[in-house]
Formats: sequence, structure tokens, C-alpha cells
Amino acid sequence: MRIAILSRNPQLYSTRRLVEAGQARDHEMKIIDPLHCYMHMAPGAPQMFSRGEPLSSFDAVIPRIGASITFYGTAVLRQFEMMNVFPVNESVAITRSRDKLRAMQLLSRKGVGLPATGFAHDPEDIPRVIDLVGGAPLVVKLLEGTQGRGVMLAESAQAAESLMHTLMNLKANIMVQEYIREAQGADIRCFVVGDKVVAAMKRQAKAGEFRSNLHRGGVATAIKISPEERALAAEAAKIIGLSVAGVDILRSERGPMVLEVNSSPGLNGIERTTGKDIAGQIIEFIEKNAHHNKTKTKGRG
Repeated sequence: MRIAILSRNPQLYSTRRLVEAGQARDHEMKIIDPLHCYMHMAPGAPQMFSRGEPLSSFDAVIPRIGASITFYGTAVLRQFEMMNVFPVNESVAITRSRDKLRAMQLLSRKGVGLPATGFAHDPEDIPRVIDLVGGAPLVVKLLEGTQGRGVMLAESAQAAESLMHTLMNLKANIMVQEYIREAQGADIRCFVVGDKVVAAMKRQAKAGEFRSNLHRGGVATAIKISPEERALAAEAAKIIGLSVAGVDILRSERGPMVLEVNSSPGLNGIERTTGKDIAGQIIEFIEKNAHHNKTKTKGRG
């Protein structure tokens, strides 16, 4: 099979591992920088090029699209979909996951366990939204933030109001969430491939920090998750529409809660922590599912 990987950096661990896993199974792997692509929307004959080279005859595409290039990256992926190339994750699912508010609304509609979450536009509604999520302490999140950036803990209602007023005045889009104190700065990253969790790790925030992201100094350990947590992670990925996802879960007194669904989860931490060949499982998923014209949306989303 000919498999394209949309990635800006061929040296990234995740990109290298996917290339290695594909080549080990005798597939032709090609790394394509999405920002070097340009498209031709001809009637009935969509085309894609990179630095003058036609991009055609691929069987599948693996999107590794960073949050900073979501708009253009998903446009490139959508063009591949219209060319009947099988996407590991579809463009419409990626855009759903990157919109934190939209993702929370979709999960909430399906009854998935979540921290209480609030969203408002008018500063006058700030005290009411704080009350809706159970008061302080609470978490304030920039909707555009990634890897723990733009996630802030407000210890008091006064601090929360001041922070939210400031961000609203800067025209930032924010949402507020209940702070799950009993999680004690830890979450669980569940790695979903297809319709099942293939690996899981616990991420513990460093002392004095409540964000457990490995990029922020969190420490990862392999963990065995419960059947309830396993089912929750798989269901969350399915609701967003992702075939490969990192689903972050908090353990609360009310049961497991979904914190976020990531459409481009890194392989470094999860593979090194669990010792599992996640890249190989992604390639195996492609082998089983990459049939011509199987894209659900065909670029319509």
C-alpha cells in the first residue's frame, strides 16, 4: 500500500515510528508537509500537488496535523478524502476535536461523564457561570490551547472573575470547568485505535502543578484501567468520530470523566511507558480498513 503521512516534521518521534512501522510491513510511506501542498478543485477531478509534484494513487493518509495549522491542514486532508484516499481520522472529526466547546457539547448530548462545564459571552454572566460549575476552585481554559497551555486554575471566585474578565476583554474564547480535587493532579491517557483502547498510562503532575501533561513535566506510568474507563474512552472517540485518539480521563468520586479527546496523540510517551507497538497497530488498522471510497464524509463535512 502507498500511505501518506501529513506531518510538518519528519524527525518527530511519532512520524518516524509510523514510517518504520509501515515499512516493516512492506508499505510505501511518504511524509508530506501539508503547508507545502496546494489544491486544484476541478469539477469532478480534485487534484493535489506538493512543490509541483502530483499527489495521487495513495491508499491511505495518516493526518498528524498540529493545532496551529488546523484550518489549512484539514483542508488538505479534505482534498485527499475527495480523491477517495482513506483517512485514519477524517477532517470533520479533527475539526470537532479541536473545538473544545463543540466536543464537550457532543459528549454531553450523548450522556458521557464530564466535569461540569460552562461557557458565556457576556461578562455580566460570569458569576452565574461560576455557580453553574460548582464555584471555586475552578479551571479556566482557552478554547485554542494545547498541551496544557491556556489552562489555568482559579483558587477563589474573586480570582476566577478577575481572570475571566481579563480574558474576555482580550477577546479570548474561554470555558470554565469544575475542578476535580480528588484527581490530585493526575489523569489517564487512553490510546484508542479503531473501536478499542490499546494502551493506557497515568500522568501525574509535578509538585505544585495541576496540569499532568508530559510536556509540562508530568510523569507517566503504565496503568490498568477498569472496564468502565475502557468503554468510556472508546465511546468518547466514537462520538467525536475518531478512529485514532488520545482520550484523557479523570477519576472522580462520581466515576470516570472525559477531560479531552485528542485527534493527534503523540506516540512517544505512550509507547515508551507501556512498551506497546502503537504505531504498528495503527498500520494494522489501515490494512484492515483502507478500502477505496470508504471515507464517510468524502470531504463534505
